[in-house]
Amino acid sequence: MIPFRHALVTGGGSGIGKAVALALAGAGIDVTICGRRHAALAEVAAAGSHLFGLAADVTDEASVAALYAEAEKRRGPFDIVVANAGMAASEPAHRTSVGDWRRSLDVNLTGAFISVRPALAGMLRRSQGRIVFIASTAGLKGYAYVAPYVAAKHGVVGLMRALAVETARTGVTVNAICPGFVDTGMLDESQRRIAARTGRTPADVREMLAASNPQRRFIEVEEVAASVLWLCSDDARSITGQAISISGGETW
Repeated sequence: MIPFRHALVTGGGSGIGKAVALALAGAGIDVTICGRRHAALAEVAAAGSHLFGLAADVTDEASVAALYAEAEKRRGPFDIVVANAGMAASEPAHRTSVGDWRRSLDVNLTGAFISVRPALAGMLRRSQGRIVFIASTAGLKGYAYVAPYVAAKHGVVGLMRALAVETARTGVTVNAICPGFVDTGMLDESQRRIAARTGRTPADVREMLAASNPQRRFIEVEEVAASVLWLCSDDARSITGQAISISGGETW
Protein backbone atom coordinates (compact mmCIF):
# COMPACT_ATOMS: atom_id res chain seq x y z
CA MET A 1 0.00 0.00 0.00
CA ILE A 2 1.25 3.49 -0.93
CA PRO A 3 -0.39 6.07 1.38
CA PHE A 4 0.33 9.09 -0.82
CA ARG A 5 -1.59 11.06 -3.42
CA HIS A 6 0.77 13.11 -5.61
CA ALA A 7 4.25 12.40 -6.98
CA LEU A 8 6.78 14.37 -9.00
CA VAL A 9 9.06 12.46 -11.37
CA THR A 10 11.75 14.53 -13.06
CA GLY A 11 13.03 13.36 -16.43
CA GLY A 12 9.71 11.58 -16.79
CA GLY A 13 9.47 11.64 -20.57
CA SER A 14 11.61 8.59 -21.26
CA GLY A 15 13.66 5.75 -19.84
CA ILE A 16 13.66 5.19 -16.10
CA GLY A 17 11.55 8.27 -15.39
CA LYS A 18 8.81 7.12 -17.73
CA ALA A 19 8.77 3.63 -16.19
CA VAL A 20 8.61 5.07 -12.66
CA ALA A 21 5.81 7.46 -13.60
CA LEU A 22 3.75 4.68 -15.18
CA ALA A 23 4.28 2.41 -12.18
CA LEU A 24 3.21 5.08 -9.69
CA ALA A 25 0.19 5.99 -11.79
CA GLY A 26 -0.70 2.31 -11.98
CA ALA A 27 -0.78 2.30 -8.18
CA GLY A 28 -3.41 5.05 -8.26
CA ILE A 29 -1.12 7.99 -7.52
CA ASP A 30 -1.39 11.28 -9.40
CA VAL A 31 1.96 11.82 -11.11
CA THR A 32 3.38 15.05 -12.46
CA ILE A 33 6.21 14.36 -14.88
CA CYS A 34 8.62 17.04 -15.95
CA GLY A 35 11.33 17.43 -18.55
CA ARG A 36 12.32 19.74 -21.35
CA ARG A 37 10.75 17.87 -24.30
CA HIS A 38 7.07 18.72 -24.57
CA ALA A 39 6.27 15.96 -27.08
CA ALA A 40 7.77 13.21 -24.90
CA LEU A 41 5.90 14.45 -21.82
CA ALA A 42 2.63 14.60 -23.73
CA GLU A 43 3.10 11.04 -24.98
CA VAL A 44 3.63 9.67 -21.47
CA ALA A 45 0.80 11.76 -20.01
CA ALA A 46 -1.58 10.35 -22.62
CA ALA A 47 -1.14 6.89 -21.08
CA GLY A 48 -3.56 7.58 -18.22
CA SER A 49 -5.64 10.07 -16.30
CA HIS A 50 -3.28 9.98 -13.30
CA LEU A 51 -0.42 11.40 -15.42
CA PHE A 52 0.20 15.08 -16.07
CA GLY A 53 3.16 16.65 -17.88
CA LEU A 54 4.79 20.02 -17.23
CA ALA A 55 7.93 21.29 -18.90
CA ALA A 56 10.71 22.40 -16.55
CA ASP A 57 14.49 22.67 -16.41
CA VAL A 58 15.82 21.13 -13.19
CA THR A 59 18.94 23.30 -13.35
CA ASP A 60 16.81 26.47 -13.14
CA GLU A 61 15.41 27.23 -9.68
CA ALA A 62 12.75 29.59 -11.04
CA SER A 63 11.59 26.99 -13.57
CA VAL A 64 11.22 24.35 -10.85
CA ALA A 65 9.42 26.83 -8.56
CA ALA A 66 6.92 27.53 -11.35
CA LEU A 67 6.46 23.79 -11.86
CA TYR A 68 5.69 23.29 -8.16
CA ALA A 69 3.23 26.16 -8.10
CA GLU A 70 1.31 24.90 -11.13
CA ALA A 71 1.34 21.24 -10.11
CA GLU A 72 0.22 21.94 -6.54
CA LYS A 73 -2.58 24.19 -7.79
CA ARG A 74 -3.88 21.35 -9.95
CA ARG A 75 -3.31 18.29 -7.77
CA GLY A 76 -2.07 19.37 -4.35
CA PRO A 77 1.36 19.19 -2.74
CA PHE A 78 3.91 16.54 -3.61
CA ASP A 79 4.05 13.59 -1.21
CA ILE A 80 6.69 11.83 -3.33
CA VAL A 81 9.59 13.28 -5.29
CA VAL A 82 11.63 11.05 -7.58
CA ALA A 83 14.70 13.00 -8.72
CA ASN A 84 15.57 11.15 -11.89
CA ALA A 85 16.64 13.75 -14.47
CA GLY A 86 20.23 13.27 -15.55
CA MET A 87 22.77 13.24 -18.33
CA ALA A 88 26.02 11.46 -19.13
CA ALA A 89 28.93 12.26 -21.43
CA SER A 90 32.11 10.31 -22.04
CA GLU A 91 35.60 11.80 -22.29
CA PRO A 92 38.98 11.18 -20.65
CA ALA A 93 39.41 13.48 -17.66
CA HIS A 94 42.32 15.38 -19.23
CA ARG A 95 40.09 16.25 -22.20
CA THR A 96 37.06 17.23 -20.12
CA SER A 97 36.47 20.97 -20.14
CA VAL A 98 35.45 22.89 -17.04
CA GLY A 99 32.26 23.75 -18.90
CA ASP A 100 31.43 20.07 -19.41
CA TRP A 101 32.27 19.38 -15.75
CA ARG A 102 29.93 22.13 -14.57
CA ARG A 103 27.14 21.03 -16.90
CA SER A 104 27.25 17.48 -15.52
CA LEU A 105 27.16 18.67 -11.91
CA ASP A 106 24.43 21.20 -12.70
CA VAL A 107 22.12 18.55 -14.16
CA ASN A 108 22.98 15.48 -12.10
CA LEU A 109 23.68 16.96 -8.66
CA THR A 110 22.45 20.55 -8.34
CA GLY A 111 19.38 19.61 -10.40
CA ALA A 112 18.59 16.83 -7.94
CA PHE A 113 18.81 19.27 -5.02
CA ILE A 114 16.69 21.90 -6.77
CA SER A 115 14.10 19.22 -7.59
CA VAL A 116 13.56 18.06 -4.00
CA ARG A 117 14.22 21.20 -1.96
CA PRO A 118 10.79 22.86 -2.46
CA ALA A 119 8.99 19.72 -1.25
CA LEU A 120 10.87 19.35 2.01
CA ALA A 121 9.10 21.99 4.10
CA GLY A 122 5.66 20.62 3.27
CA MET A 123 6.69 17.04 3.88
CA LEU A 124 8.13 17.97 7.27
CA ARG A 125 5.00 19.93 8.17
CA ARG A 126 2.78 16.96 7.25
CA SER A 127 5.19 14.47 8.91
CA GLN A 128 5.27 12.21 5.89
CA GLY A 129 6.83 11.93 2.47
CA ARG A 130 9.16 10.00 0.22
CA ILE A 131 12.22 11.28 -1.61
CA VAL A 132 13.95 8.91 -4.00
CA PHE A 133 17.06 9.88 -5.94
CA ILE A 134 17.86 7.88 -9.06
CA ALA A 135 21.63 7.74 -8.71
CA SER A 136 23.85 5.06 -10.25
CA THR A 137 26.49 2.50 -9.44
CA ALA A 138 28.71 5.44 -10.47
CA GLY A 139 27.72 6.88 -7.09
CA LEU A 140 29.25 3.85 -5.38
CA LYS A 141 32.41 3.17 -7.42
CA GLY A 142 34.57 4.72 -10.10
CA TYR A 143 34.35 4.35 -13.88
CA ALA A 144 36.85 5.53 -16.47
CA TYR A 145 36.06 8.35 -18.89
CA VAL A 146 33.04 9.69 -16.99
CA ALA A 147 34.70 11.60 -14.14
CA PRO A 148 32.08 14.40 -13.96
CA TYR A 149 29.23 11.89 -13.90
CA VAL A 150 30.92 9.77 -11.21
CA ALA A 151 31.60 12.85 -9.09
CA ALA A 152 28.01 14.07 -9.48
CA LYS A 153 26.44 10.72 -8.61
CA HIS A 154 28.69 10.36 -5.55
CA GLY A 155 27.38 13.78 -4.60
CA VAL A 156 23.78 12.61 -5.02
CA VAL A 157 24.42 9.69 -2.67
CA GLY A 158 25.97 12.08 -0.14
CA LEU A 159 23.04 14.49 -0.45
CA MET A 160 20.63 11.60 0.13
CA ARG A 161 22.45 10.52 3.27
CA ALA A 162 22.50 14.06 4.66
CA LEU A 163 18.77 14.54 4.07
CA ALA A 164 18.00 11.12 5.54
CA VAL A 165 19.72 12.11 8.80
CA GLU A 166 17.88 15.45 8.87
CA THR A 167 14.48 13.85 8.36
CA ALA A 168 14.89 10.55 10.23
CA ARG A 169 12.46 11.43 13.03
CA THR A 170 9.84 13.14 10.87
CA GLY A 171 8.05 10.43 8.89
CA VAL A 172 9.93 11.39 5.72
CA THR A 173 12.27 8.84 4.14
CA VAL A 174 15.10 9.61 1.73
CA ASN A 175 16.83 6.94 -0.35
CA ALA A 176 18.74 6.45 -3.58
CA ILE A 177 18.43 3.78 -6.24
CA CYS A 178 21.81 2.98 -7.82
CA PRO A 179 21.33 0.99 -11.04
CA GLY A 180 24.09 -0.42 -13.17
CA PHE A 181 23.78 -0.09 -16.94
CA VAL A 182 20.07 0.21 -17.72
CA ASP A 183 18.66 -0.65 -21.14
CA THR A 184 17.54 2.84 -22.19
CA GLY A 185 18.12 5.37 -24.94
CA MET A 186 20.94 6.84 -22.85
CA LEU A 187 22.70 3.48 -22.97
CA ASP A 188 22.22 3.33 -26.75
CA GLU A 189 23.85 6.74 -27.08
CA SER A 190 26.77 5.64 -24.89
CA GLN A 191 27.25 2.57 -27.08
CA ARG A 192 27.38 4.74 -30.22
CA ARG A 193 29.95 7.09 -28.70
CA ILE A 194 32.18 4.25 -27.53
CA ALA A 195 31.91 2.46 -30.88
CA ALA A 196 32.84 5.64 -32.76
CA ARG A 197 35.81 6.32 -30.50
CA THR A 198 37.20 2.78 -30.36
CA GLY A 199 36.33 1.38 -33.77
CA ARG A 200 34.45 -1.54 -32.21
CA THR A 201 31.09 -2.64 -33.51
CA PRO A 202 28.01 -1.59 -31.53
CA ALA A 203 27.33 -5.26 -30.79
CA ASP A 204 30.83 -5.68 -29.31
CA VAL A 205 30.38 -2.56 -27.20
CA ARG A 206 27.02 -3.78 -25.95
CA GLU A 207 28.54 -7.12 -24.93
CA MET A 208 31.41 -5.34 -23.16
CA LEU A 209 29.06 -3.12 -21.16
CA ALA A 210 26.79 -6.02 -20.24
CA ALA A 211 29.82 -7.90 -18.91
CA SER A 212 30.22 -5.33 -16.11
CA ASN A 213 27.12 -6.94 -14.55
CA PRO A 214 27.96 -10.34 -13.01
CA GLN A 215 24.63 -11.56 -14.36
CA ARG A 216 25.82 -10.53 -17.85
CA ARG A 217 22.76 -8.46 -18.66
CA PHE A 218 21.40 -4.94 -18.56
CA ILE A 219 18.97 -3.75 -15.91
CA GLU A 220 15.40 -3.22 -17.13
CA VAL A 221 13.63 0.05 -16.36
CA GLU A 222 10.77 -1.89 -14.77
CA GLU A 223 13.17 -3.26 -12.14
CA VAL A 224 14.08 0.26 -11.09
CA ALA A 225 10.43 1.32 -11.08
CA ALA A 226 9.50 -1.62 -8.86
CA SER A 227 12.14 -0.59 -6.33
CA VAL A 228 10.81 2.97 -6.29
CA LEU A 229 7.28 1.65 -5.70
CA TRP A 230 8.49 -0.37 -2.74
CA LEU A 231 10.36 2.58 -1.22
CA CYS A 232 7.17 4.65 -1.50
CA SER A 233 5.07 2.01 0.23
CA ASP A 234 4.17 1.87 3.89
CA ASP A 235 6.14 -1.39 4.12
CA ALA A 236 9.35 0.61 3.54
CA ARG A 237 8.71 3.25 6.19
CA SER A 238 11.83 2.18 8.13
CA ILE A 239 14.06 2.26 5.05
CA THR A 240 15.94 5.56 4.86
CA GLY A 241 19.48 6.67 4.11
CA GLN A 242 20.06 3.70 1.81
CA ALA A 243 21.87 3.58 -1.53
CA ILE A 244 20.24 0.50 -3.07
CA SER A 245 22.34 -1.12 -5.77
CA ILE A 246 20.45 -2.72 -8.65
CA SER A 247 23.37 -4.14 -10.53
CA GLY A 248 23.35 -7.93 -10.55
CA GLY A 249 26.05 -7.95 -7.88
CA GLU A 250 28.41 -5.41 -9.47
CA THR A 251 28.30 -3.29 -6.32
CA TRP A 252 26.76 -3.67 -2.89
